[in-house]
Amino acid sequence: MSQFPVDHVMNAEKVDPVPSADLSNDAKSALTRVAAWINKHDIPFLVTCVGMIVMLLWAGSFKLTALGAEAITPLVAHSPLISWHFRVFGPRIGSDIIGLTEIAAALLFIAGFFKAKAGIVGGLITTLMFFITSTMVITTPGAIISVHGMKYMSFVGLFLLKDVISFGVSFYLVGFFGEKAILSENRAQ
Repeated sequence: MSQFPVDHVMNAEKVDPVPSADLSNDAKSALTRVAAWINKHDIPFLVTCVGMIVMLLWAGSFKLTALGAEAITPLVAHSPLISWHFRVFGPRIGSDIIGLTEIAAALLFIAGFFKAKAGIVGGLITTLMFFITSTMVITTPGAIISVHGMKYMSFVGLFLLKDVISFGVSFYLVGFFGEKAILSENRAQ
């Protein structure tokens, strides 16, 4: 026998498995009150979104320089997912395109504070971008090194590992802005 009442199955779209209500009144211990306050004030969103914006603007503008293009050339050259990009456009223009894409995504995240759907688009762009760069941990020579028979990530590998985290943050931001867009659409009806 099912543990859910039949009316919940028939009206599943109305069931909210994770209530998004303010939990600060339900928190009993100091630890859970702190967690509830952090959640209520969207601190994880603010830190990850602002951090992503700063990182994208900084990294994107660096890629618009000759030094930035030179710095990413070895990473891009060994990636089966994006090496074609530099063969078609060359390292300098290819780096400029990547940099401008990062800046555009940052601007879309900023716009997402006012129009949530812009944040969704920014998140989708960075999800694709960080998926591609996450694979460079595997494809870049020297990203994983052997020391006395043990495999470790080199500085380059650790540098690229941040893109795996940024990949996850991108999904989080798509979800956060998506929830805001859904609420906005429902209010408009």
